[in-house]
Formats: sequence, C-alpha cells, structure tokens
Amino acid sequence: MGYDAAVLRRATRRLEEERTAREERTEALKKKLYAQIPELSDIDRQLRGTVADIITACLRKGSDPGPALKVIKDKNMDLQVRQAQLLQQAGYSPDALDDVPGCKKCKDTGWVGAQMCDCLKALCAQEQVKELSKLLDLGEQSFDAFSLDWYSPLPYAGESVSPKENMEFIYELCLNYAQKFGRFYYPNLLFTGDPGLGKTFLSACIAKTVAENGFSVVYDTAVNLFAQFEEQKFSRDVQEGREAQQETRRYLNCDLLILDDLGSEMTTPFVQSALYTLVNTRLTREKATVISTNLSMDGVRARYNGQTASRLEGEYRALRFYGEDIRIKRSQLI
Repeated sequence: MGYDAAVLRRATRRLEEERTAREERTEALKKKLYAQIPELSDIDRQLRGTVADIITACLRKGSDPGPALKVIKDKNMDLQVRQAQLLQQAGYSPDALDDVPGCKKCKDTGWVGAQMCDCLKALCAQEQVKELSKLLDLGEQSFDAFSLDWYSPLPYAGESVSPKENMEFIYELCLNYAQKFGRFYYPNLLFTGDPGLGKTFLSACIAKTVAENGFSVVYDTAVNLFAQFEEQKFSRDVQEGREAQQETRRYLNCDLLILDDLGSEMTTPFVQSALYTLVNTRLTREKATVISTNLSMDGVRARYNGQTASRLEGEYRALRFYGEDIRIKRSQLI
C-alpha cells in the first residue's frame, strides 16, 4: 500500500507522540507512588543495581560467574515479587510501573522488519480519511447515509427500469466494490450521467470505506489533476515543479484514484495525452480507478481520443446514472 509521504509522516509522528505520552504517564505515576510508598523507590534502585552487578559478574575473570549470577537473579526475582505486592496493595496492576509498549508486535516502532505494522497502518488510515475530508464531506457522505428515496420508482423514458431500481443496483455494486476492494470483480468503475444524481456522493462513500480499510486513496477533480500534470511539465519554478511531480506520482501510484468530473477540463492535446498516460499507467500497474463524468459514453468517445475511450470502455465497469436532479429536488423542499 503506497501511502502518501505526508500521510505517513503524520501517522508516524502520532505514533511517536503516543509513545512519549505513555512514557510521561509512567514517569508521573512512578513519582507519585515513590513518594507515597518509599519502599517502591528503594526496590527500583536495587533492581537497577542488580543489572550492574550481573554485568560485573559476567566480566569478572578468573572465577566462575555462575553462582554469583544465580544469587543476583534470585535477589532480583524477590524484589520483583515484593514490588508487585506493593503495587497490588495500592490498587495497581503488578506491571503498572513497567515500560509496556502500546503495540507488542512492533514495540511502538511502527515496523516489523521491513513490513509496516498494523498499528501504523491504522494511524495512516485515520490520517488519510482526514486528508480526504478536506475535499469531501466525509462526515455526511457514507453508504449508511445514502437514500434511495430521492429516486423515482416510476418508469423513465428510454430505460427498462426506473431510476430507483437503477440506483438500487448501482448502490449495491458500489458498496460491494468498497467493502471488497482489491478482491471485487471489477477493479475500475466509470460513473456517467447528468449532474445532481449522486455520482460524487457515491465516490465519496467509496473513498471513505476504502481508506478506512487501510488502502491509499487519492481524490481529485479533473481540472485540478490535469493542472498538476501541466505544472509538472511546464513550470519554470523548481519548487512548484517538484511539488507537482509529487502529486502526479500520487495519482499514478495510489491504491485507488477517484477522478471526479471528467470532461469539465479544457480538453487540449496535452490533456488528451495526460489522460491516456494516467489511465494506461494505472491499468498497467493494476491500480484501481473510479472516474465520474457528466458525459455519456457517446460524449466520452467524441471528446477523447480513440485509445483512451477504448480503455475506458473495455477496462471499466460503466454505471449510468439517470433521473431527476437531486439538488433541485432538495432546494424545492427548503
């Protein structure tokens, strides 16, 4: 899972902050209990001293350190037993003063060998949802909040099923896509249809669920995305060009890219080329993509070159949204 570097930095910083806070709480508890129960402080000094005694015994030459080590270990064990008794008498667990890591698998490092630990993955997922929330109202946009009541159950001109029946199918497919991400039959989805029918809402629902399940997700509009590709190629400012390059890498490498409002951009020859590169690269790398557009499939064919249109038709599961504009229906109720 290729998390954005900024997301990984924030998650790692949170892990470090949690570790520091836990260590500070343990130190504060030690000071409190040592003041209340001086014997605990004395035991702590003796336990630290036994470590030095063991090292000395091991390094001593000319004599067998075995007997000395056994005596020290026995003494150490007796001290630990007494410490546990005092803590329990005071109402604390026997290990209350131990520096116990929050994650036993990685010892709060975030990594097990070269593999990211589940604890760090969880923090990355949380940070990623925060990142997506800057662009999408993820508090309100969720599968649980999606309502079919806005779609008419009546026949719709030119269609075999009603808008509501159509949306029931689309909703179930999108829900399964998000919940089974990476294992679902269709890796790529193409939402087509007029504005105000729920394409962006369902895109946000997918983004939230997939991100919460620990996958890297990038959401952006077509206008912003192609602006970054142009900035990368044509910018004369080194810093801006470098930042745009980082953004385009995110678009190409994330587990799931959600490209919203395709067709709203100025369709120049450069944009045609950038879109083909984006679509083809992600297909080659087996990265999943969800694209939404107000264009029909005929409109997609007319607007974009044959290679791009062919890949969108052949490699994406097209879902056509139709019915009355929900935004207009809502405004009429206010």
